[in-house]
Amino acid sequence: MSRTVQRDDDLRADRVADTFRQLFGGSPDGVWAAPGRVNLIGEHTDYNDGFALPMALPQTTLLAARTRTDGRLRLHSAQGDGRITDLAVDALVPGAVPGWAGYPAGVVWALAEAGHPVGRGADLHFDSTVPTGAGLSSSAALECAVAVAYDDLYGLRLAGPELARIAQRAENAFVGVPCGIMDQMASVCCTAEAALHLDARSPEHHRPVPFDPHGHGLRLLVIDTGVTHDLGDGAYAALRAGCERAAALLGLPALRDLPAAQLPRALPTLPAGLAPLVRHVVTENARVTEAVARLREGDVAALGPILTAGHASLRDDYRVSCPETDLAVTAALGAGALGARMTGGGFGGSVIALVEAGREGTVGASVTTAFGTAGHRPPRILDVAPAAGAARIGPRAPTSTRRL
Repeated sequence: MSRTVQRDDDLRADRVADTFRQLFGGSPDGVWAAPGRVNLIGEHTDYNDGFALPMALPQTTLLAARTRTDGRLRLHSAQGDGRITDLAVDALVPGAVPGWAGYPAGVVWALAEAGHPVGRGADLHFDSTVPTGAGLSSSAALECAVAVAYDDLYGLRLAGPELARIAQRAENAFVGVPCGIMDQMASVCCTAEAALHLDARSPEHHRPVPFDPHGHGLRLLVIDTGVTHDLGDGAYAALRAGCERAAALLGLPALRDLPAAQLPRALPTLPAGLAPLVRHVVTENARVTEAVARLREGDVAALGPILTAGHASLRDDYRVSCPETDLAVTAALGAGALGARMTGGGFGGSVIALVEAGREGTVGASVTTAFGTAGHRPPRILDVAPAAGAARIGPRAPTSTRRL
């Protein structure tokens, strides 16, 4: 971690702790940070037991937390409506906490449901720089900040994949979004200057893959189109259900188990609406494998065409793109990007573009101009590098003993 990043983290931690004192009186027990994520390749594969290659973002959700003894859970967000949500830990049930507060409350519920002694309550204050609705996993950052904080505060000593499963359980069962585990694994287990090679069937076997675009004369841009998405609106669940039905019709535990060589024989046996979903998942798993091989060889630029192929599959087979994300990809490629694709669950959100160093401005200007011509509001463009996963950052953060 650079000295500049460390200093910024220290300043943010101090500010969050100060706000905590104003809200709740007294100092927090600590401050934790959990990052958003961007997925390089491997979209909609995790709930099919497949492969993905996410990285953590420098943008994080910070959490100042202090335990209580009366069983109350009090939640406040700097991005919220100014109110403190006050809940009883022993009364938490799925679906009972609306809005953003359901994500952190769900983690406390999931920990308790798993038998961990976390019922004493806590005061929690959040402040996030992860854009919401942009497909960058702001919800997972909320969940994972709570998971790592509770792990430290209650001395649970859970490994990274266990914390990720708790956070995923919160989103699946408490909030009602049937997401896979990729977002939570990225937020907890990623390391700086690396992507995370995730096997969703066996998250414990994740591996870092060197990914340092700056060191190879490249830049990774995240283009937030400003089109918000809501994975709880039913479209995501319908896609997952379609994949599960297709796997059942093919007699497979999951679509991950269909080899690419058998696609030509398998697709004609499926209903017309399911065949494209299967084609995307199987070819996307193959793209992850190819991307990992290229990065391990040090050929970061070779990731570009893989990204572009992934976007075409998401647009044409999975049909989760939208005019704004398609436009961003087209404009970025037209301005010389090595590759570009939508990232995240889809239905809006963000696009990533791999560009040569020095061309960031050209690509960004091209996308912004294209959006203006089409009548869209200007996109937000971030130049990002792989960051570390969730951890305690203050005050006087101890050396972490958590197993990734």
